[in-house]
Amino acid sequence: MFKKISLVSAIFSAGILLSTNAFADSTLLNVSYDVTREFYKDLNPAFIKFWKQKTGETVTINQSHGGSAKQARSVADGLEADIISMNQSPDIDILHDRAKLIPKDWQKRLPHASSPTSSTIVFLVRQGNPKQIKDWDDLIKPGVAAVIPNPKTSGNGKYSYLAAWGYVLKKGGNDAQAKEFVSKLFKNVPVLDTGGRGATTTFAQREIGDVLLTFENEVNLINKELGNKFDVVYPKSSILAENPIAVVDKYIDKHKTREVAEAYADFHYSETGQEIAAKHYIRPSLETVLAKHSANFKAIDLFSVDEVFGGWAKAQKTHFADGGSFDSIYSK
Repeated sequence: MFKKISLVSAIFSAGILLSTNAFADSTLLNVSYDVTREFYKDLNPAFIKFWKQKTGETVTINQSHGGSAKQARSVADGLEADIISMNQSPDIDILHDRAKLIPKDWQKRLPHASSPTSSTIVFLVRQGNPKQIKDWDDLIKPGVAAVIPNPKTSGNGKYSYLAAWGYVLKKGGNDAQAKEFVSKLFKNVPVLDTGGRGATTTFAQREIGDVLLTFENEVNLINKELGNKFDVVYPKSSILAENPIAVVDKYIDKHKTREVAEAYADFHYSETGQEIAAKHYIRPSLETVLAKHSANFKAIDLFSVDEVFGGWAKAQKTHFADGGSFDSIYSK
C-alpha cells in the first residue's frame, strides 16, 4: 500500500504546467507521462479554442508530467486528475485496482481500446553512428553504453525492456535466451533515470551513452530541438506502444467537469487532434491522417504486448512486479 500524499505536494512534485488563462469557467488537470509535454503544448490550446467556439465556455487545462508509473500512483493516492493520459494501460488500470476511481472496463469507452495514438521504441545514436548500431544485437556488444529509463518507474523503460525481450522471441528464441539477452543489455546501461525525459537529458545534454532507447516521437523532437546532432536508427522489429487516455470518473464528478473532460478525451480522436499527434511524430489511429503523414512513420515489424506477452497484466506480474524478472536481472 503506497503512502497517501497530499494533493498540494503531489501537484508540485509532479510539476504542473499552467495555461495562461487564469480566469476560466472550468479547469481540467491532465496527468500524463514524461514525453508528452510538447504534444500537449499544441493540443491543449486547440481544444480550448474548439470548446470556446462550441460552448462559449473558457476552459483552463493544467498539465502534470513525470515517469508514467509514478504519475499513475499519484492519481491513485489522491492527485485529483480529471484526465489521465499514459503510454500503457496498466498505469490506468491501477486507478480501478487501487482506488476504484474508474470502472474496470474503461478501455471499452473509446475507440482502439481507448488509445487514440501509438508509438514504438527506436534508437537515437550520436551523429554518424560511431558505434555502428543497426539492430538489437548491437546493443549488447562490449563497449556500447545504452541509456534506458527504469522499467519499474517508466513506461518508456518497460517498453524498451519488452521490445528487447520480444525481439529474441520473435526470431525463434525462448524465454531463457531472451532473459540472457536482456541481462546483457542492462549490463550496458550506465544509469537508470526514473522517466523518459530524464533519460533524454542524460543522453543528449549530459552526453552519457552511445544510444538512447526511447519513443519514436521523442527522438524526432530531440533532433528538431537540438539541431540534428543525432541519428535515428530503426531496428528491424520493435514493440507497439499504445497511448491510452481516460477520464477519472470520481474526480470529474466531484469537480463537475464530466462534459468538458469527455469532450477533451474525444478531441484526441478528431482530425485536428490526430494532425497534431502526427506533427509531433506520434502515430495517429485515424487512417486518413496516418496515410497523409506516412513518410514520417517508417514501416517496421511491430508486435504487441498482448501478442508476445499475453497481455499487460501477465507482463507486469512476470517482469516488473517486485521479485520479477527485471529485479533478478538488474540485481545481478
